Amino acid sequence: MNASILVDVLMDSGIDFFTGVPDSFLKGLCDELYGRFGTESVHHIVAHNEGGAVGLCAGHYLATGKPALCYMQNSGLGNAVNPLASLMDPRVYGLPCLLVVGWRGEPGTKDEPQHVMQGEITLGQLDLLGIPWKILDSDTTEKQFRNDFGELEKYLSAGKCAALVVKKGALVSSFRPDYSNHYAMRREKAAEILLASMGEQDVVVSTTGKLSREIFEIRERNGGLHDHDFLTVGSMGHASMIALGMAEALPGRRIWCLDGDGAVLMHMGALPVIGKRSPARFVHVVINNGAHETVGGMPVCSGGLNLRKEAEAAGYAGVLSADSEETLKAALKSITDIEANGPVLLEVCCACGARGDLGRPSTTPKENRDALMKFITKS
Repeated sequence: MNASILVDVLMDSGIDFFTGVPDSFLKGLCDELYGRFGTESVHHIVAHNEGGAVGLCAGHYLATGKPALCYMQNSGLGNAVNPLASLMDPRVYGLPCLLVVGWRGEPGTKDEPQHVMQGEITLGQLDLLGIPWKILDSDTTEKQFRNDFGELEKYLSAGKCAALVVKKGALVSSFRPDYSNHYAMRREKAAEILLASMGEQDVVVSTTGKLSREIFEIRERNGGLHDHDFLTVGSMGHASMIALGMAEALPGRRIWCLDGDGAVLMHMGALPVIGKRSPARFVHVVINNGAHETVGGMPVCSGGLNLRKEAEAAGYAGVLSADSEETLKAALKSITDIEANGPVLLEVCCACGARGDLGRPSTTPKENRDALMKFITKS
């Protein structure tokens, strides 16, 4: 079904505010919203995380008396449970919103390991929250959707939240937004340079998404092992805390956190925790392409945020930046002069996009875990 139908039906019903965190299964909806409204308007805001998006919906309803739409991947339900089970609940404030949830890991379908558990519990999770739901799949017609939404609208009118659970391929859009930026250096090239600069005892924690996939393939191309790398799957925004936990337990060993801008924005409270603990030889690299590129390319919510100043204010010992191969190599040479004094943040501005033939790790998460722990123990 074309996402324009969904948006038109909702707009006609009075739902004219949309917010959330992008998901690949919701790319059709995200492209439609970007094509119509952009990302920073009275009708559409990309949120930093799903719980924050629910808060935006609450504020919109309080101000207008109209429900809003909150979109997310089903993994984002975890971030949204607190406000859904308290703030929005009919026994508390009774603030309605319509959730549109991408169903990764749907039982009976093949998906990545981080989505299996969440896919199994998605419908049950909504049931536990008391949120009625309808499923939108590739066979859903406009008539069926209108009927399903009509049923959910009754719950919204009664001050309750409701959900549309979206299967893969259910929504398309006629819009083909240009999510590119003006940077030339590709993320994979930046990763190559970063990995080449590391020592034999260094440990890497990389964020979920295409960056970890690229790191795996770089090691494969170079004939290297994967035992230095923890390739985080799921748990978006938590790579830096995983890296900090390792740094606390392994003082003196250089720990690299290869992060993404969208992931950092999702849980920015990590920065002052890292700054407060101030681990030496902790290098926090943020690949900044201004987009949720792994799940479709929609811009992140950063606006005018200066990540380097945020890190300075949080107590990082040093802050560096790069936007080309030459400036990245120069920045990496400077790190050794700073890292003994505490954590270093290196912002690397990159182009959007990845190779069309980018693969996925051929090892399982548990094999990744075991290889890394063996390397740490023996070295």
